[in-house]
Amino acid sequence: MGFPEHVLSRRLSAIPADSAIDAAAMQDARGRSIVVLGKPTETNGALVAALHRLGHEARLAHVAETRIDGDELVLARLDVLSTLDGIEPGLEHLSRLERRGIQVLNRPSALFAAHDKLSTALFLGRLRVPQPRTAHVRDVTVPSLEPPYVVKPRFGSWGQEVHLCHDKDQLRTVLARLREQRWFRRHGALVQSVVVPTGRDLRVVVAAGHVVGSIERRAPVGEWRTNVSLGATRLPVAASAPARALALRAVAALGVDLAGVDIAGQEPGGLRVLEVNGAVDFTPEYGPGVFDDAARALLRRAALRETQRSRRHAERVRATDEDNRSVAVVSPRATASRVELEPVDDLVERPALRAKRHPDEVELV
Repeated sequence: MGFPEHVLSRRLSAIPADSAIDAAAMQDARGRSIVVLGKPTETNGALVAALHRLGHEARLAHVAETRIDGDELVLARLDVLSTLDGIEPGLEHLSRLERRGIQVLNRPSALFAAHDKLSTALFLGRLRVPQPRTAHVRDVTVPSLEPPYVVKPRFGSWGQEVHLCHDKDQLRTVLARLREQRWFRRHGALVQSVVVPTGRDLRVVVAAGHVVGSIERRAPVGEWRTNVSLGATRLPVAASAPARALALRAVAALGVDLAGVDIAGQEPGGLRVLEVNGAVDFTPEYGPGVFDDAARALLRRAALRETQRSRRHAERVRATDEDNRSVAVVSPRATASRVELEPVDDLVERPALRAKRHPDEVELV
């Protein structure tokens, strides 16, 4: 058993904001209590404030230090560890919340798929989402990719330990140094082909299947990485239609509800997904009302899921009643709605087994 089937096979679908079911579901959700689980970052604080503005009770809490009531909605914002060797504690807690019937936006399986860059590459490859060619290495091994290369941790962020190697000798030197690092000994590293031009990329924020903001990031002089933590600047920009479509495909492939998609390359036809950030930080520069728009989209999705879950439950009850009357009628929608989560420990140790890979996209060496 791999990741939940909805993560593997979900396709893009728009939810009309003005549909009857959407309006009814939103009305039922008014005044609901929402818990944002994550660190006290500016982004998380702004999301809580946006939820307040929309008429809901909302609070920011640490995943291990808070009690979640059964009628609360959870937005999971766990990030990768600063040690680059995994994800912040809490995925198991999120799974327990789901088993209690609590709805979690950014489910644990989806967060893992976004934060583990190897899993990201496998899922994107399965659905043919354009991305750099990628190899997973666990030693000083040169993959079959052509130089230049980008080397990065499987669980990385903030541009830490991301290296540009212009040839095979430089790649061997970098890998020889990195293999002494704890994160490399645990998980290896990714080696990817370079997407040109370097020095700038586009980050698109997607909430519940809707693009709510975007920005161009430009590296400072003498630097090729576009991380703001390394001095990159932000330039407000409207994402093009191809970039928006690519971001939506990437997020749908992983099943994540709120994420940032980093895109590079030239149009037309040359855009590639570099990363999907499951705990994306963003600011008002990404667009007017970006936090309110993200909150509205997430609340719509949560309300719609609640309505659909209630309908599935009613169908299961009806099917059970009919079975008890010896009528052999089973609702296919009811039986198809079962979703089981993979144990988190298994996901961490064997993520490459969780998605079939396309041979042209991901190389395991």
